[in-house]
Amino acid sequence: MRIRTDDEVYRVDAVWLGPPKATFPWRARYVAWLIGIPAFFVVLGIERWAGWSFGFFSTAWGFVATIAITRLLTAKISHERPLGTVVAMAGRELNTPREMTTGTGGAVSASRVRVRAERPLPKHRRRRQYQHHGGPPGAVIPQGTPRARRNRGNAARAGR
Repeated sequence: MRIRTDDEVYRVDAVWLGPPKATFPWRARYVAWLIGIPAFFVVLGIERWAGWSFGFFSTAWGFVATIAITRLLTAKISHERPLGTVVAMAGRELNTPREMTTGTGGAVSASRVRVRAERPLPKHRRRRQYQHHGGPPGAVIPQGTPRARRNRGNAARAGR
């Protein structure tokens, strides 16, 4: 047994066949007219901007380009995806935040990099040297006994 759905009801396109008693030889949906007429004016404007003169052949090629653009756009539009949804989707796609592909910042300069005449010692050797020789050069050695470091064990953390 075959179950029929209600998709056939929605597949019926709202078409305009032309004025009464003078129908067009083609079928065009209302959406195609809504897209095609402004697209034709945009194509003619681009032709004028490109420097083509207004004439029979330039208008005919504009008409052919309009038909191609209209067919391309109306192929994306159906009863399940109306024109308003397609326009909103295109607007969101164009205005969505994108990942920055260019780096921020300017030119790199080494003018602030300090260069020493002698090679620095590794950390373990620096500590030993300071202990044996009384500290880093120019350091003031405190008098008296050094203060013991407080060791915070788990007992100190428990109170937090």
